[in-house]
Amino acid sequence: MISEKIATILDEKFAFFNHPRFIEHDPIQIPHSFSRLQDKEIMGFWVAILAWGQRKTILQNAHTLINLMDGAPYDFILHHQDADLKRFESFKHRTFQYSDTLYFIDFFKRHYSHTNSLESAFTKGLSPEDVTIENGLNGFYHYFFDSEWSPERTKKHIASPLKNSACKRINMFLRWMVRKDEAGVDFGLWNSIKPAQLVCPLDVHAMRTAGQLGLMKEEKANWKTALALTNTLRELDPTDPVKYDFALYGMGIEVKTLWK
Repeated sequence: MISEKIATILDEKFAFFNHPRFIEHDPIQIPHSFSRLQDKEIMGFWVAILAWGQRKTILQNAHTLINLMDGAPYDFILHHQDADLKRFESFKHRTFQYSDTLYFIDFFKRHYSHTNSLESAFTKGLSPEDVTIENGLNGFYHYFFDSEWSPERTKKHIASPLKNSACKRINMFLRWMVRKDEAGVDFGLWNSIKPAQLVCPLDVHAMRTAGQLGLMKEEKANWKTALALTNTLRELDPTDPVKYDFALYGMGIEVKTLWK
């Protein structure tokens, strides 16, 4: 049971960090730089997957990707020629290499050649009655790698509950696409997935904050603990528990102590 004191802290921090000023300090600024749905989806997903390491490097590499796609990711995905792919040879982000980039481009082209939104990729296997997005994430994993030449090495970049991963980066991307409110940070572009089905993006920083607040006792970030934290946050808002990701993230990066 979440105490009134902790609930007040979470609500106050959510209100503070769920604000347009948050955008300029977060990778979500990348999809916010586009107006077209598909550009938001492509670069939102890609920058979320690359979101580990120094923020400065993440953003620099995201902008490099945009430039390599001539500033128009969706148009490039649909209309590029094989010769255009050579320009990506020098692009890398930590362990994300050229072959991974080529497969991402190939996946996007296959997907957008027959549908207008990335949303349908996350609803395969998902039922409106599902409590969480778990089946949708597992369905996406199988769909993403449904190609005879999918590189084995690329599989480490796409998390799945099947692998007991916390799926932090994909859950973060889904928060961006699904959550709807008036703050203007998250996009709320998708309607087939309900905010109530989202799972909290859980990493070591969120776990540390959640532990200090008494929201969880587990020491490892995995799918089980991500579900446990989300279930706890449902006590405060069963229709939108993941909104408290703003609070956990925000408190995790504050220099001052949680109780000051």
